[in-house]
Amino acid sequence: MPATFALIGRPNVGKSTLFNRLLRRSLAITHDTPGVTRDRIYGEGLMRGVPFALIDTGGMVLGLESDPGQGVTGQGFEAEIVQQAQEGMAESQAVLMVVDGRAGLTHLDEEAARLARQSGKPVLLIVNKVDGAELEDQAQVEFHGLGFEMLSVSASHGFNLQTLRDRVADMAQEYAPDEPPSDVEQGLRIALLGRPNAGKSSTINALIGQDRLIVSDVAGTTRDSVDVTFERGNKRYTFVDTAGVRRRTNIVERLERFTVVRALKSSKKADVTVMVVDAIEGLTRQDKRLLEFLVKEKTPFLVTVNKTDLVPSGALSDLKKAFAFELRFAPHVPVLYTSALRKKGLNKVLPLAGQIHKECATRVGTGVLNRSMTEALERHQPPVVKRRRPKFYYLTQADADVPTFVFFMNDHTLLKDAYRRYLENQLRKMFGIQYAPMHLVFRSTHEKKVKELKRGISALGKVGPGRKVPGGEEESAEGVSARKSGRAVAKTEWRQKKRRRGGSR
Repeated sequence: MPATFALIGRPNVGKSTLFNRLLRRSLAITHDTPGVTRDRIYGEGLMRGVPFALIDTGGMVLGLESDPGQGVTGQGFEAEIVQQAQEGMAESQAVLMVVDGRAGLTHLDEEAARLARQSGKPVLLIVNKVDGAELEDQAQVEFHGLGFEMLSVSASHGFNLQTLRDRVADMAQEYAPDEPPSDVEQGLRIALLGRPNAGKSSTINALIGQDRLIVSDVAGTTRDSVDVTFERGNKRYTFVDTAGVRRRTNIVERLERFTVVRALKSSKKADVTVMVVDAIEGLTRQDKRLLEFLVKEKTPFLVTVNKTDLVPSGALSDLKKAFAFELRFAPHVPVLYTSALRKKGLNKVLPLAGQIHKECATRVGTGVLNRSMTEALERHQPPVVKRRRPKFYYLTQADADVPTFVFFMNDHTLLKDAYRRYLENQLRKMFGIQYAPMHLVFRSTHEKKVKELKRGISALGKVGPGRKVPGGEEESAEGVSARKSGRAVAKTEWRQKKRRRGGSR
């Protein structure tokens, strides 16, 4: 097990920037606004071949400035952020305390140093925002009184970062815990997506059985995508709590745009996504847009309707009918009715997510697929369109994250949407794919390509290389012009002949 280090300090000293720099990837959102990070964020890295783990915590506001709404962040989460930082220090083997070298020593720095001493862990004091060696002495002079080992860096400009990385690698070797390797199997990565204040953080807290994430009635409490790992049934699951996604027209701050983009990316990178919907507000327009996004991207997901404890018992059946009607465009998506506050209905989330992930790994041989396609076609043939009936040649499965089946046929433009749905339903029944998304691809081949070639049209609908002559060579431009002129003359003569016949009658 690698050594773990907790990054602590007051707001806006550069903890998240340093966190990303040490891990060499952008995991935490960085912004000039104080108080961006609230929940603790975990990341693992490798330095000189030595593994280590980092915990990024929110800016701590202590003392008189920590009154709700009166602190530096002014958002009323000061006490919860301090608690998150203390839990991060308790889980770590050493503490990396970050201070601002430009601003100097403040009262909040002294309070953070006091908490670091109380943890009983080794502390490395990192004086950030020092842009050169000539500024080190001036920046460090006020912090010697804290009594910690000190190192000056600039997370933004990269000054002295390699020295810090070497020191972290030495500390990782020194403080690595002596624990036997765990035989716990790696489980699913599950992302929670939804509108603000739908209950995503509350759902994760209820599932893992502890107050891991900050929960508040204020919409937009979660800003960054936070990984929460826990073990159950000899499996290690990872929940990804994301920021609430509002309508694009309601997003004004640039910071919120970052959080929304990260939330949507997290849903695409996860094994399974849980879409959380507020039962009281119902399926709003924004919820429908998020559902359409997940369906269009072929994301494996399920829907949990939260806050059902606030719905009267007599109205619950009507609520289920309403959601079934609204979700008729995605009939394969399972819906669970839960209450994170009462911890009801949550025991089905992990088994259902596991079933969806298992169905996504379904692989069927080409022979079995084609025999199944023949049975489906014999049961119900495709309708005739423009005096032509769609003809299927063979079916195969593509190598993709979700079940993807490719149909080769004479002309895919003749296929109706209703028959596409029929084929999807038949494949789901035959191969037991009940909840996973399914992608059907229809490709034209053989006859359509021959006709397009004769018309001088390529398969992409553009003008092709020209008409083929019996000798196999392409027709020249003069030949094409002469052929067109002869065809026009013949057409004119035919029209004149038709007029003469009409006049004789």
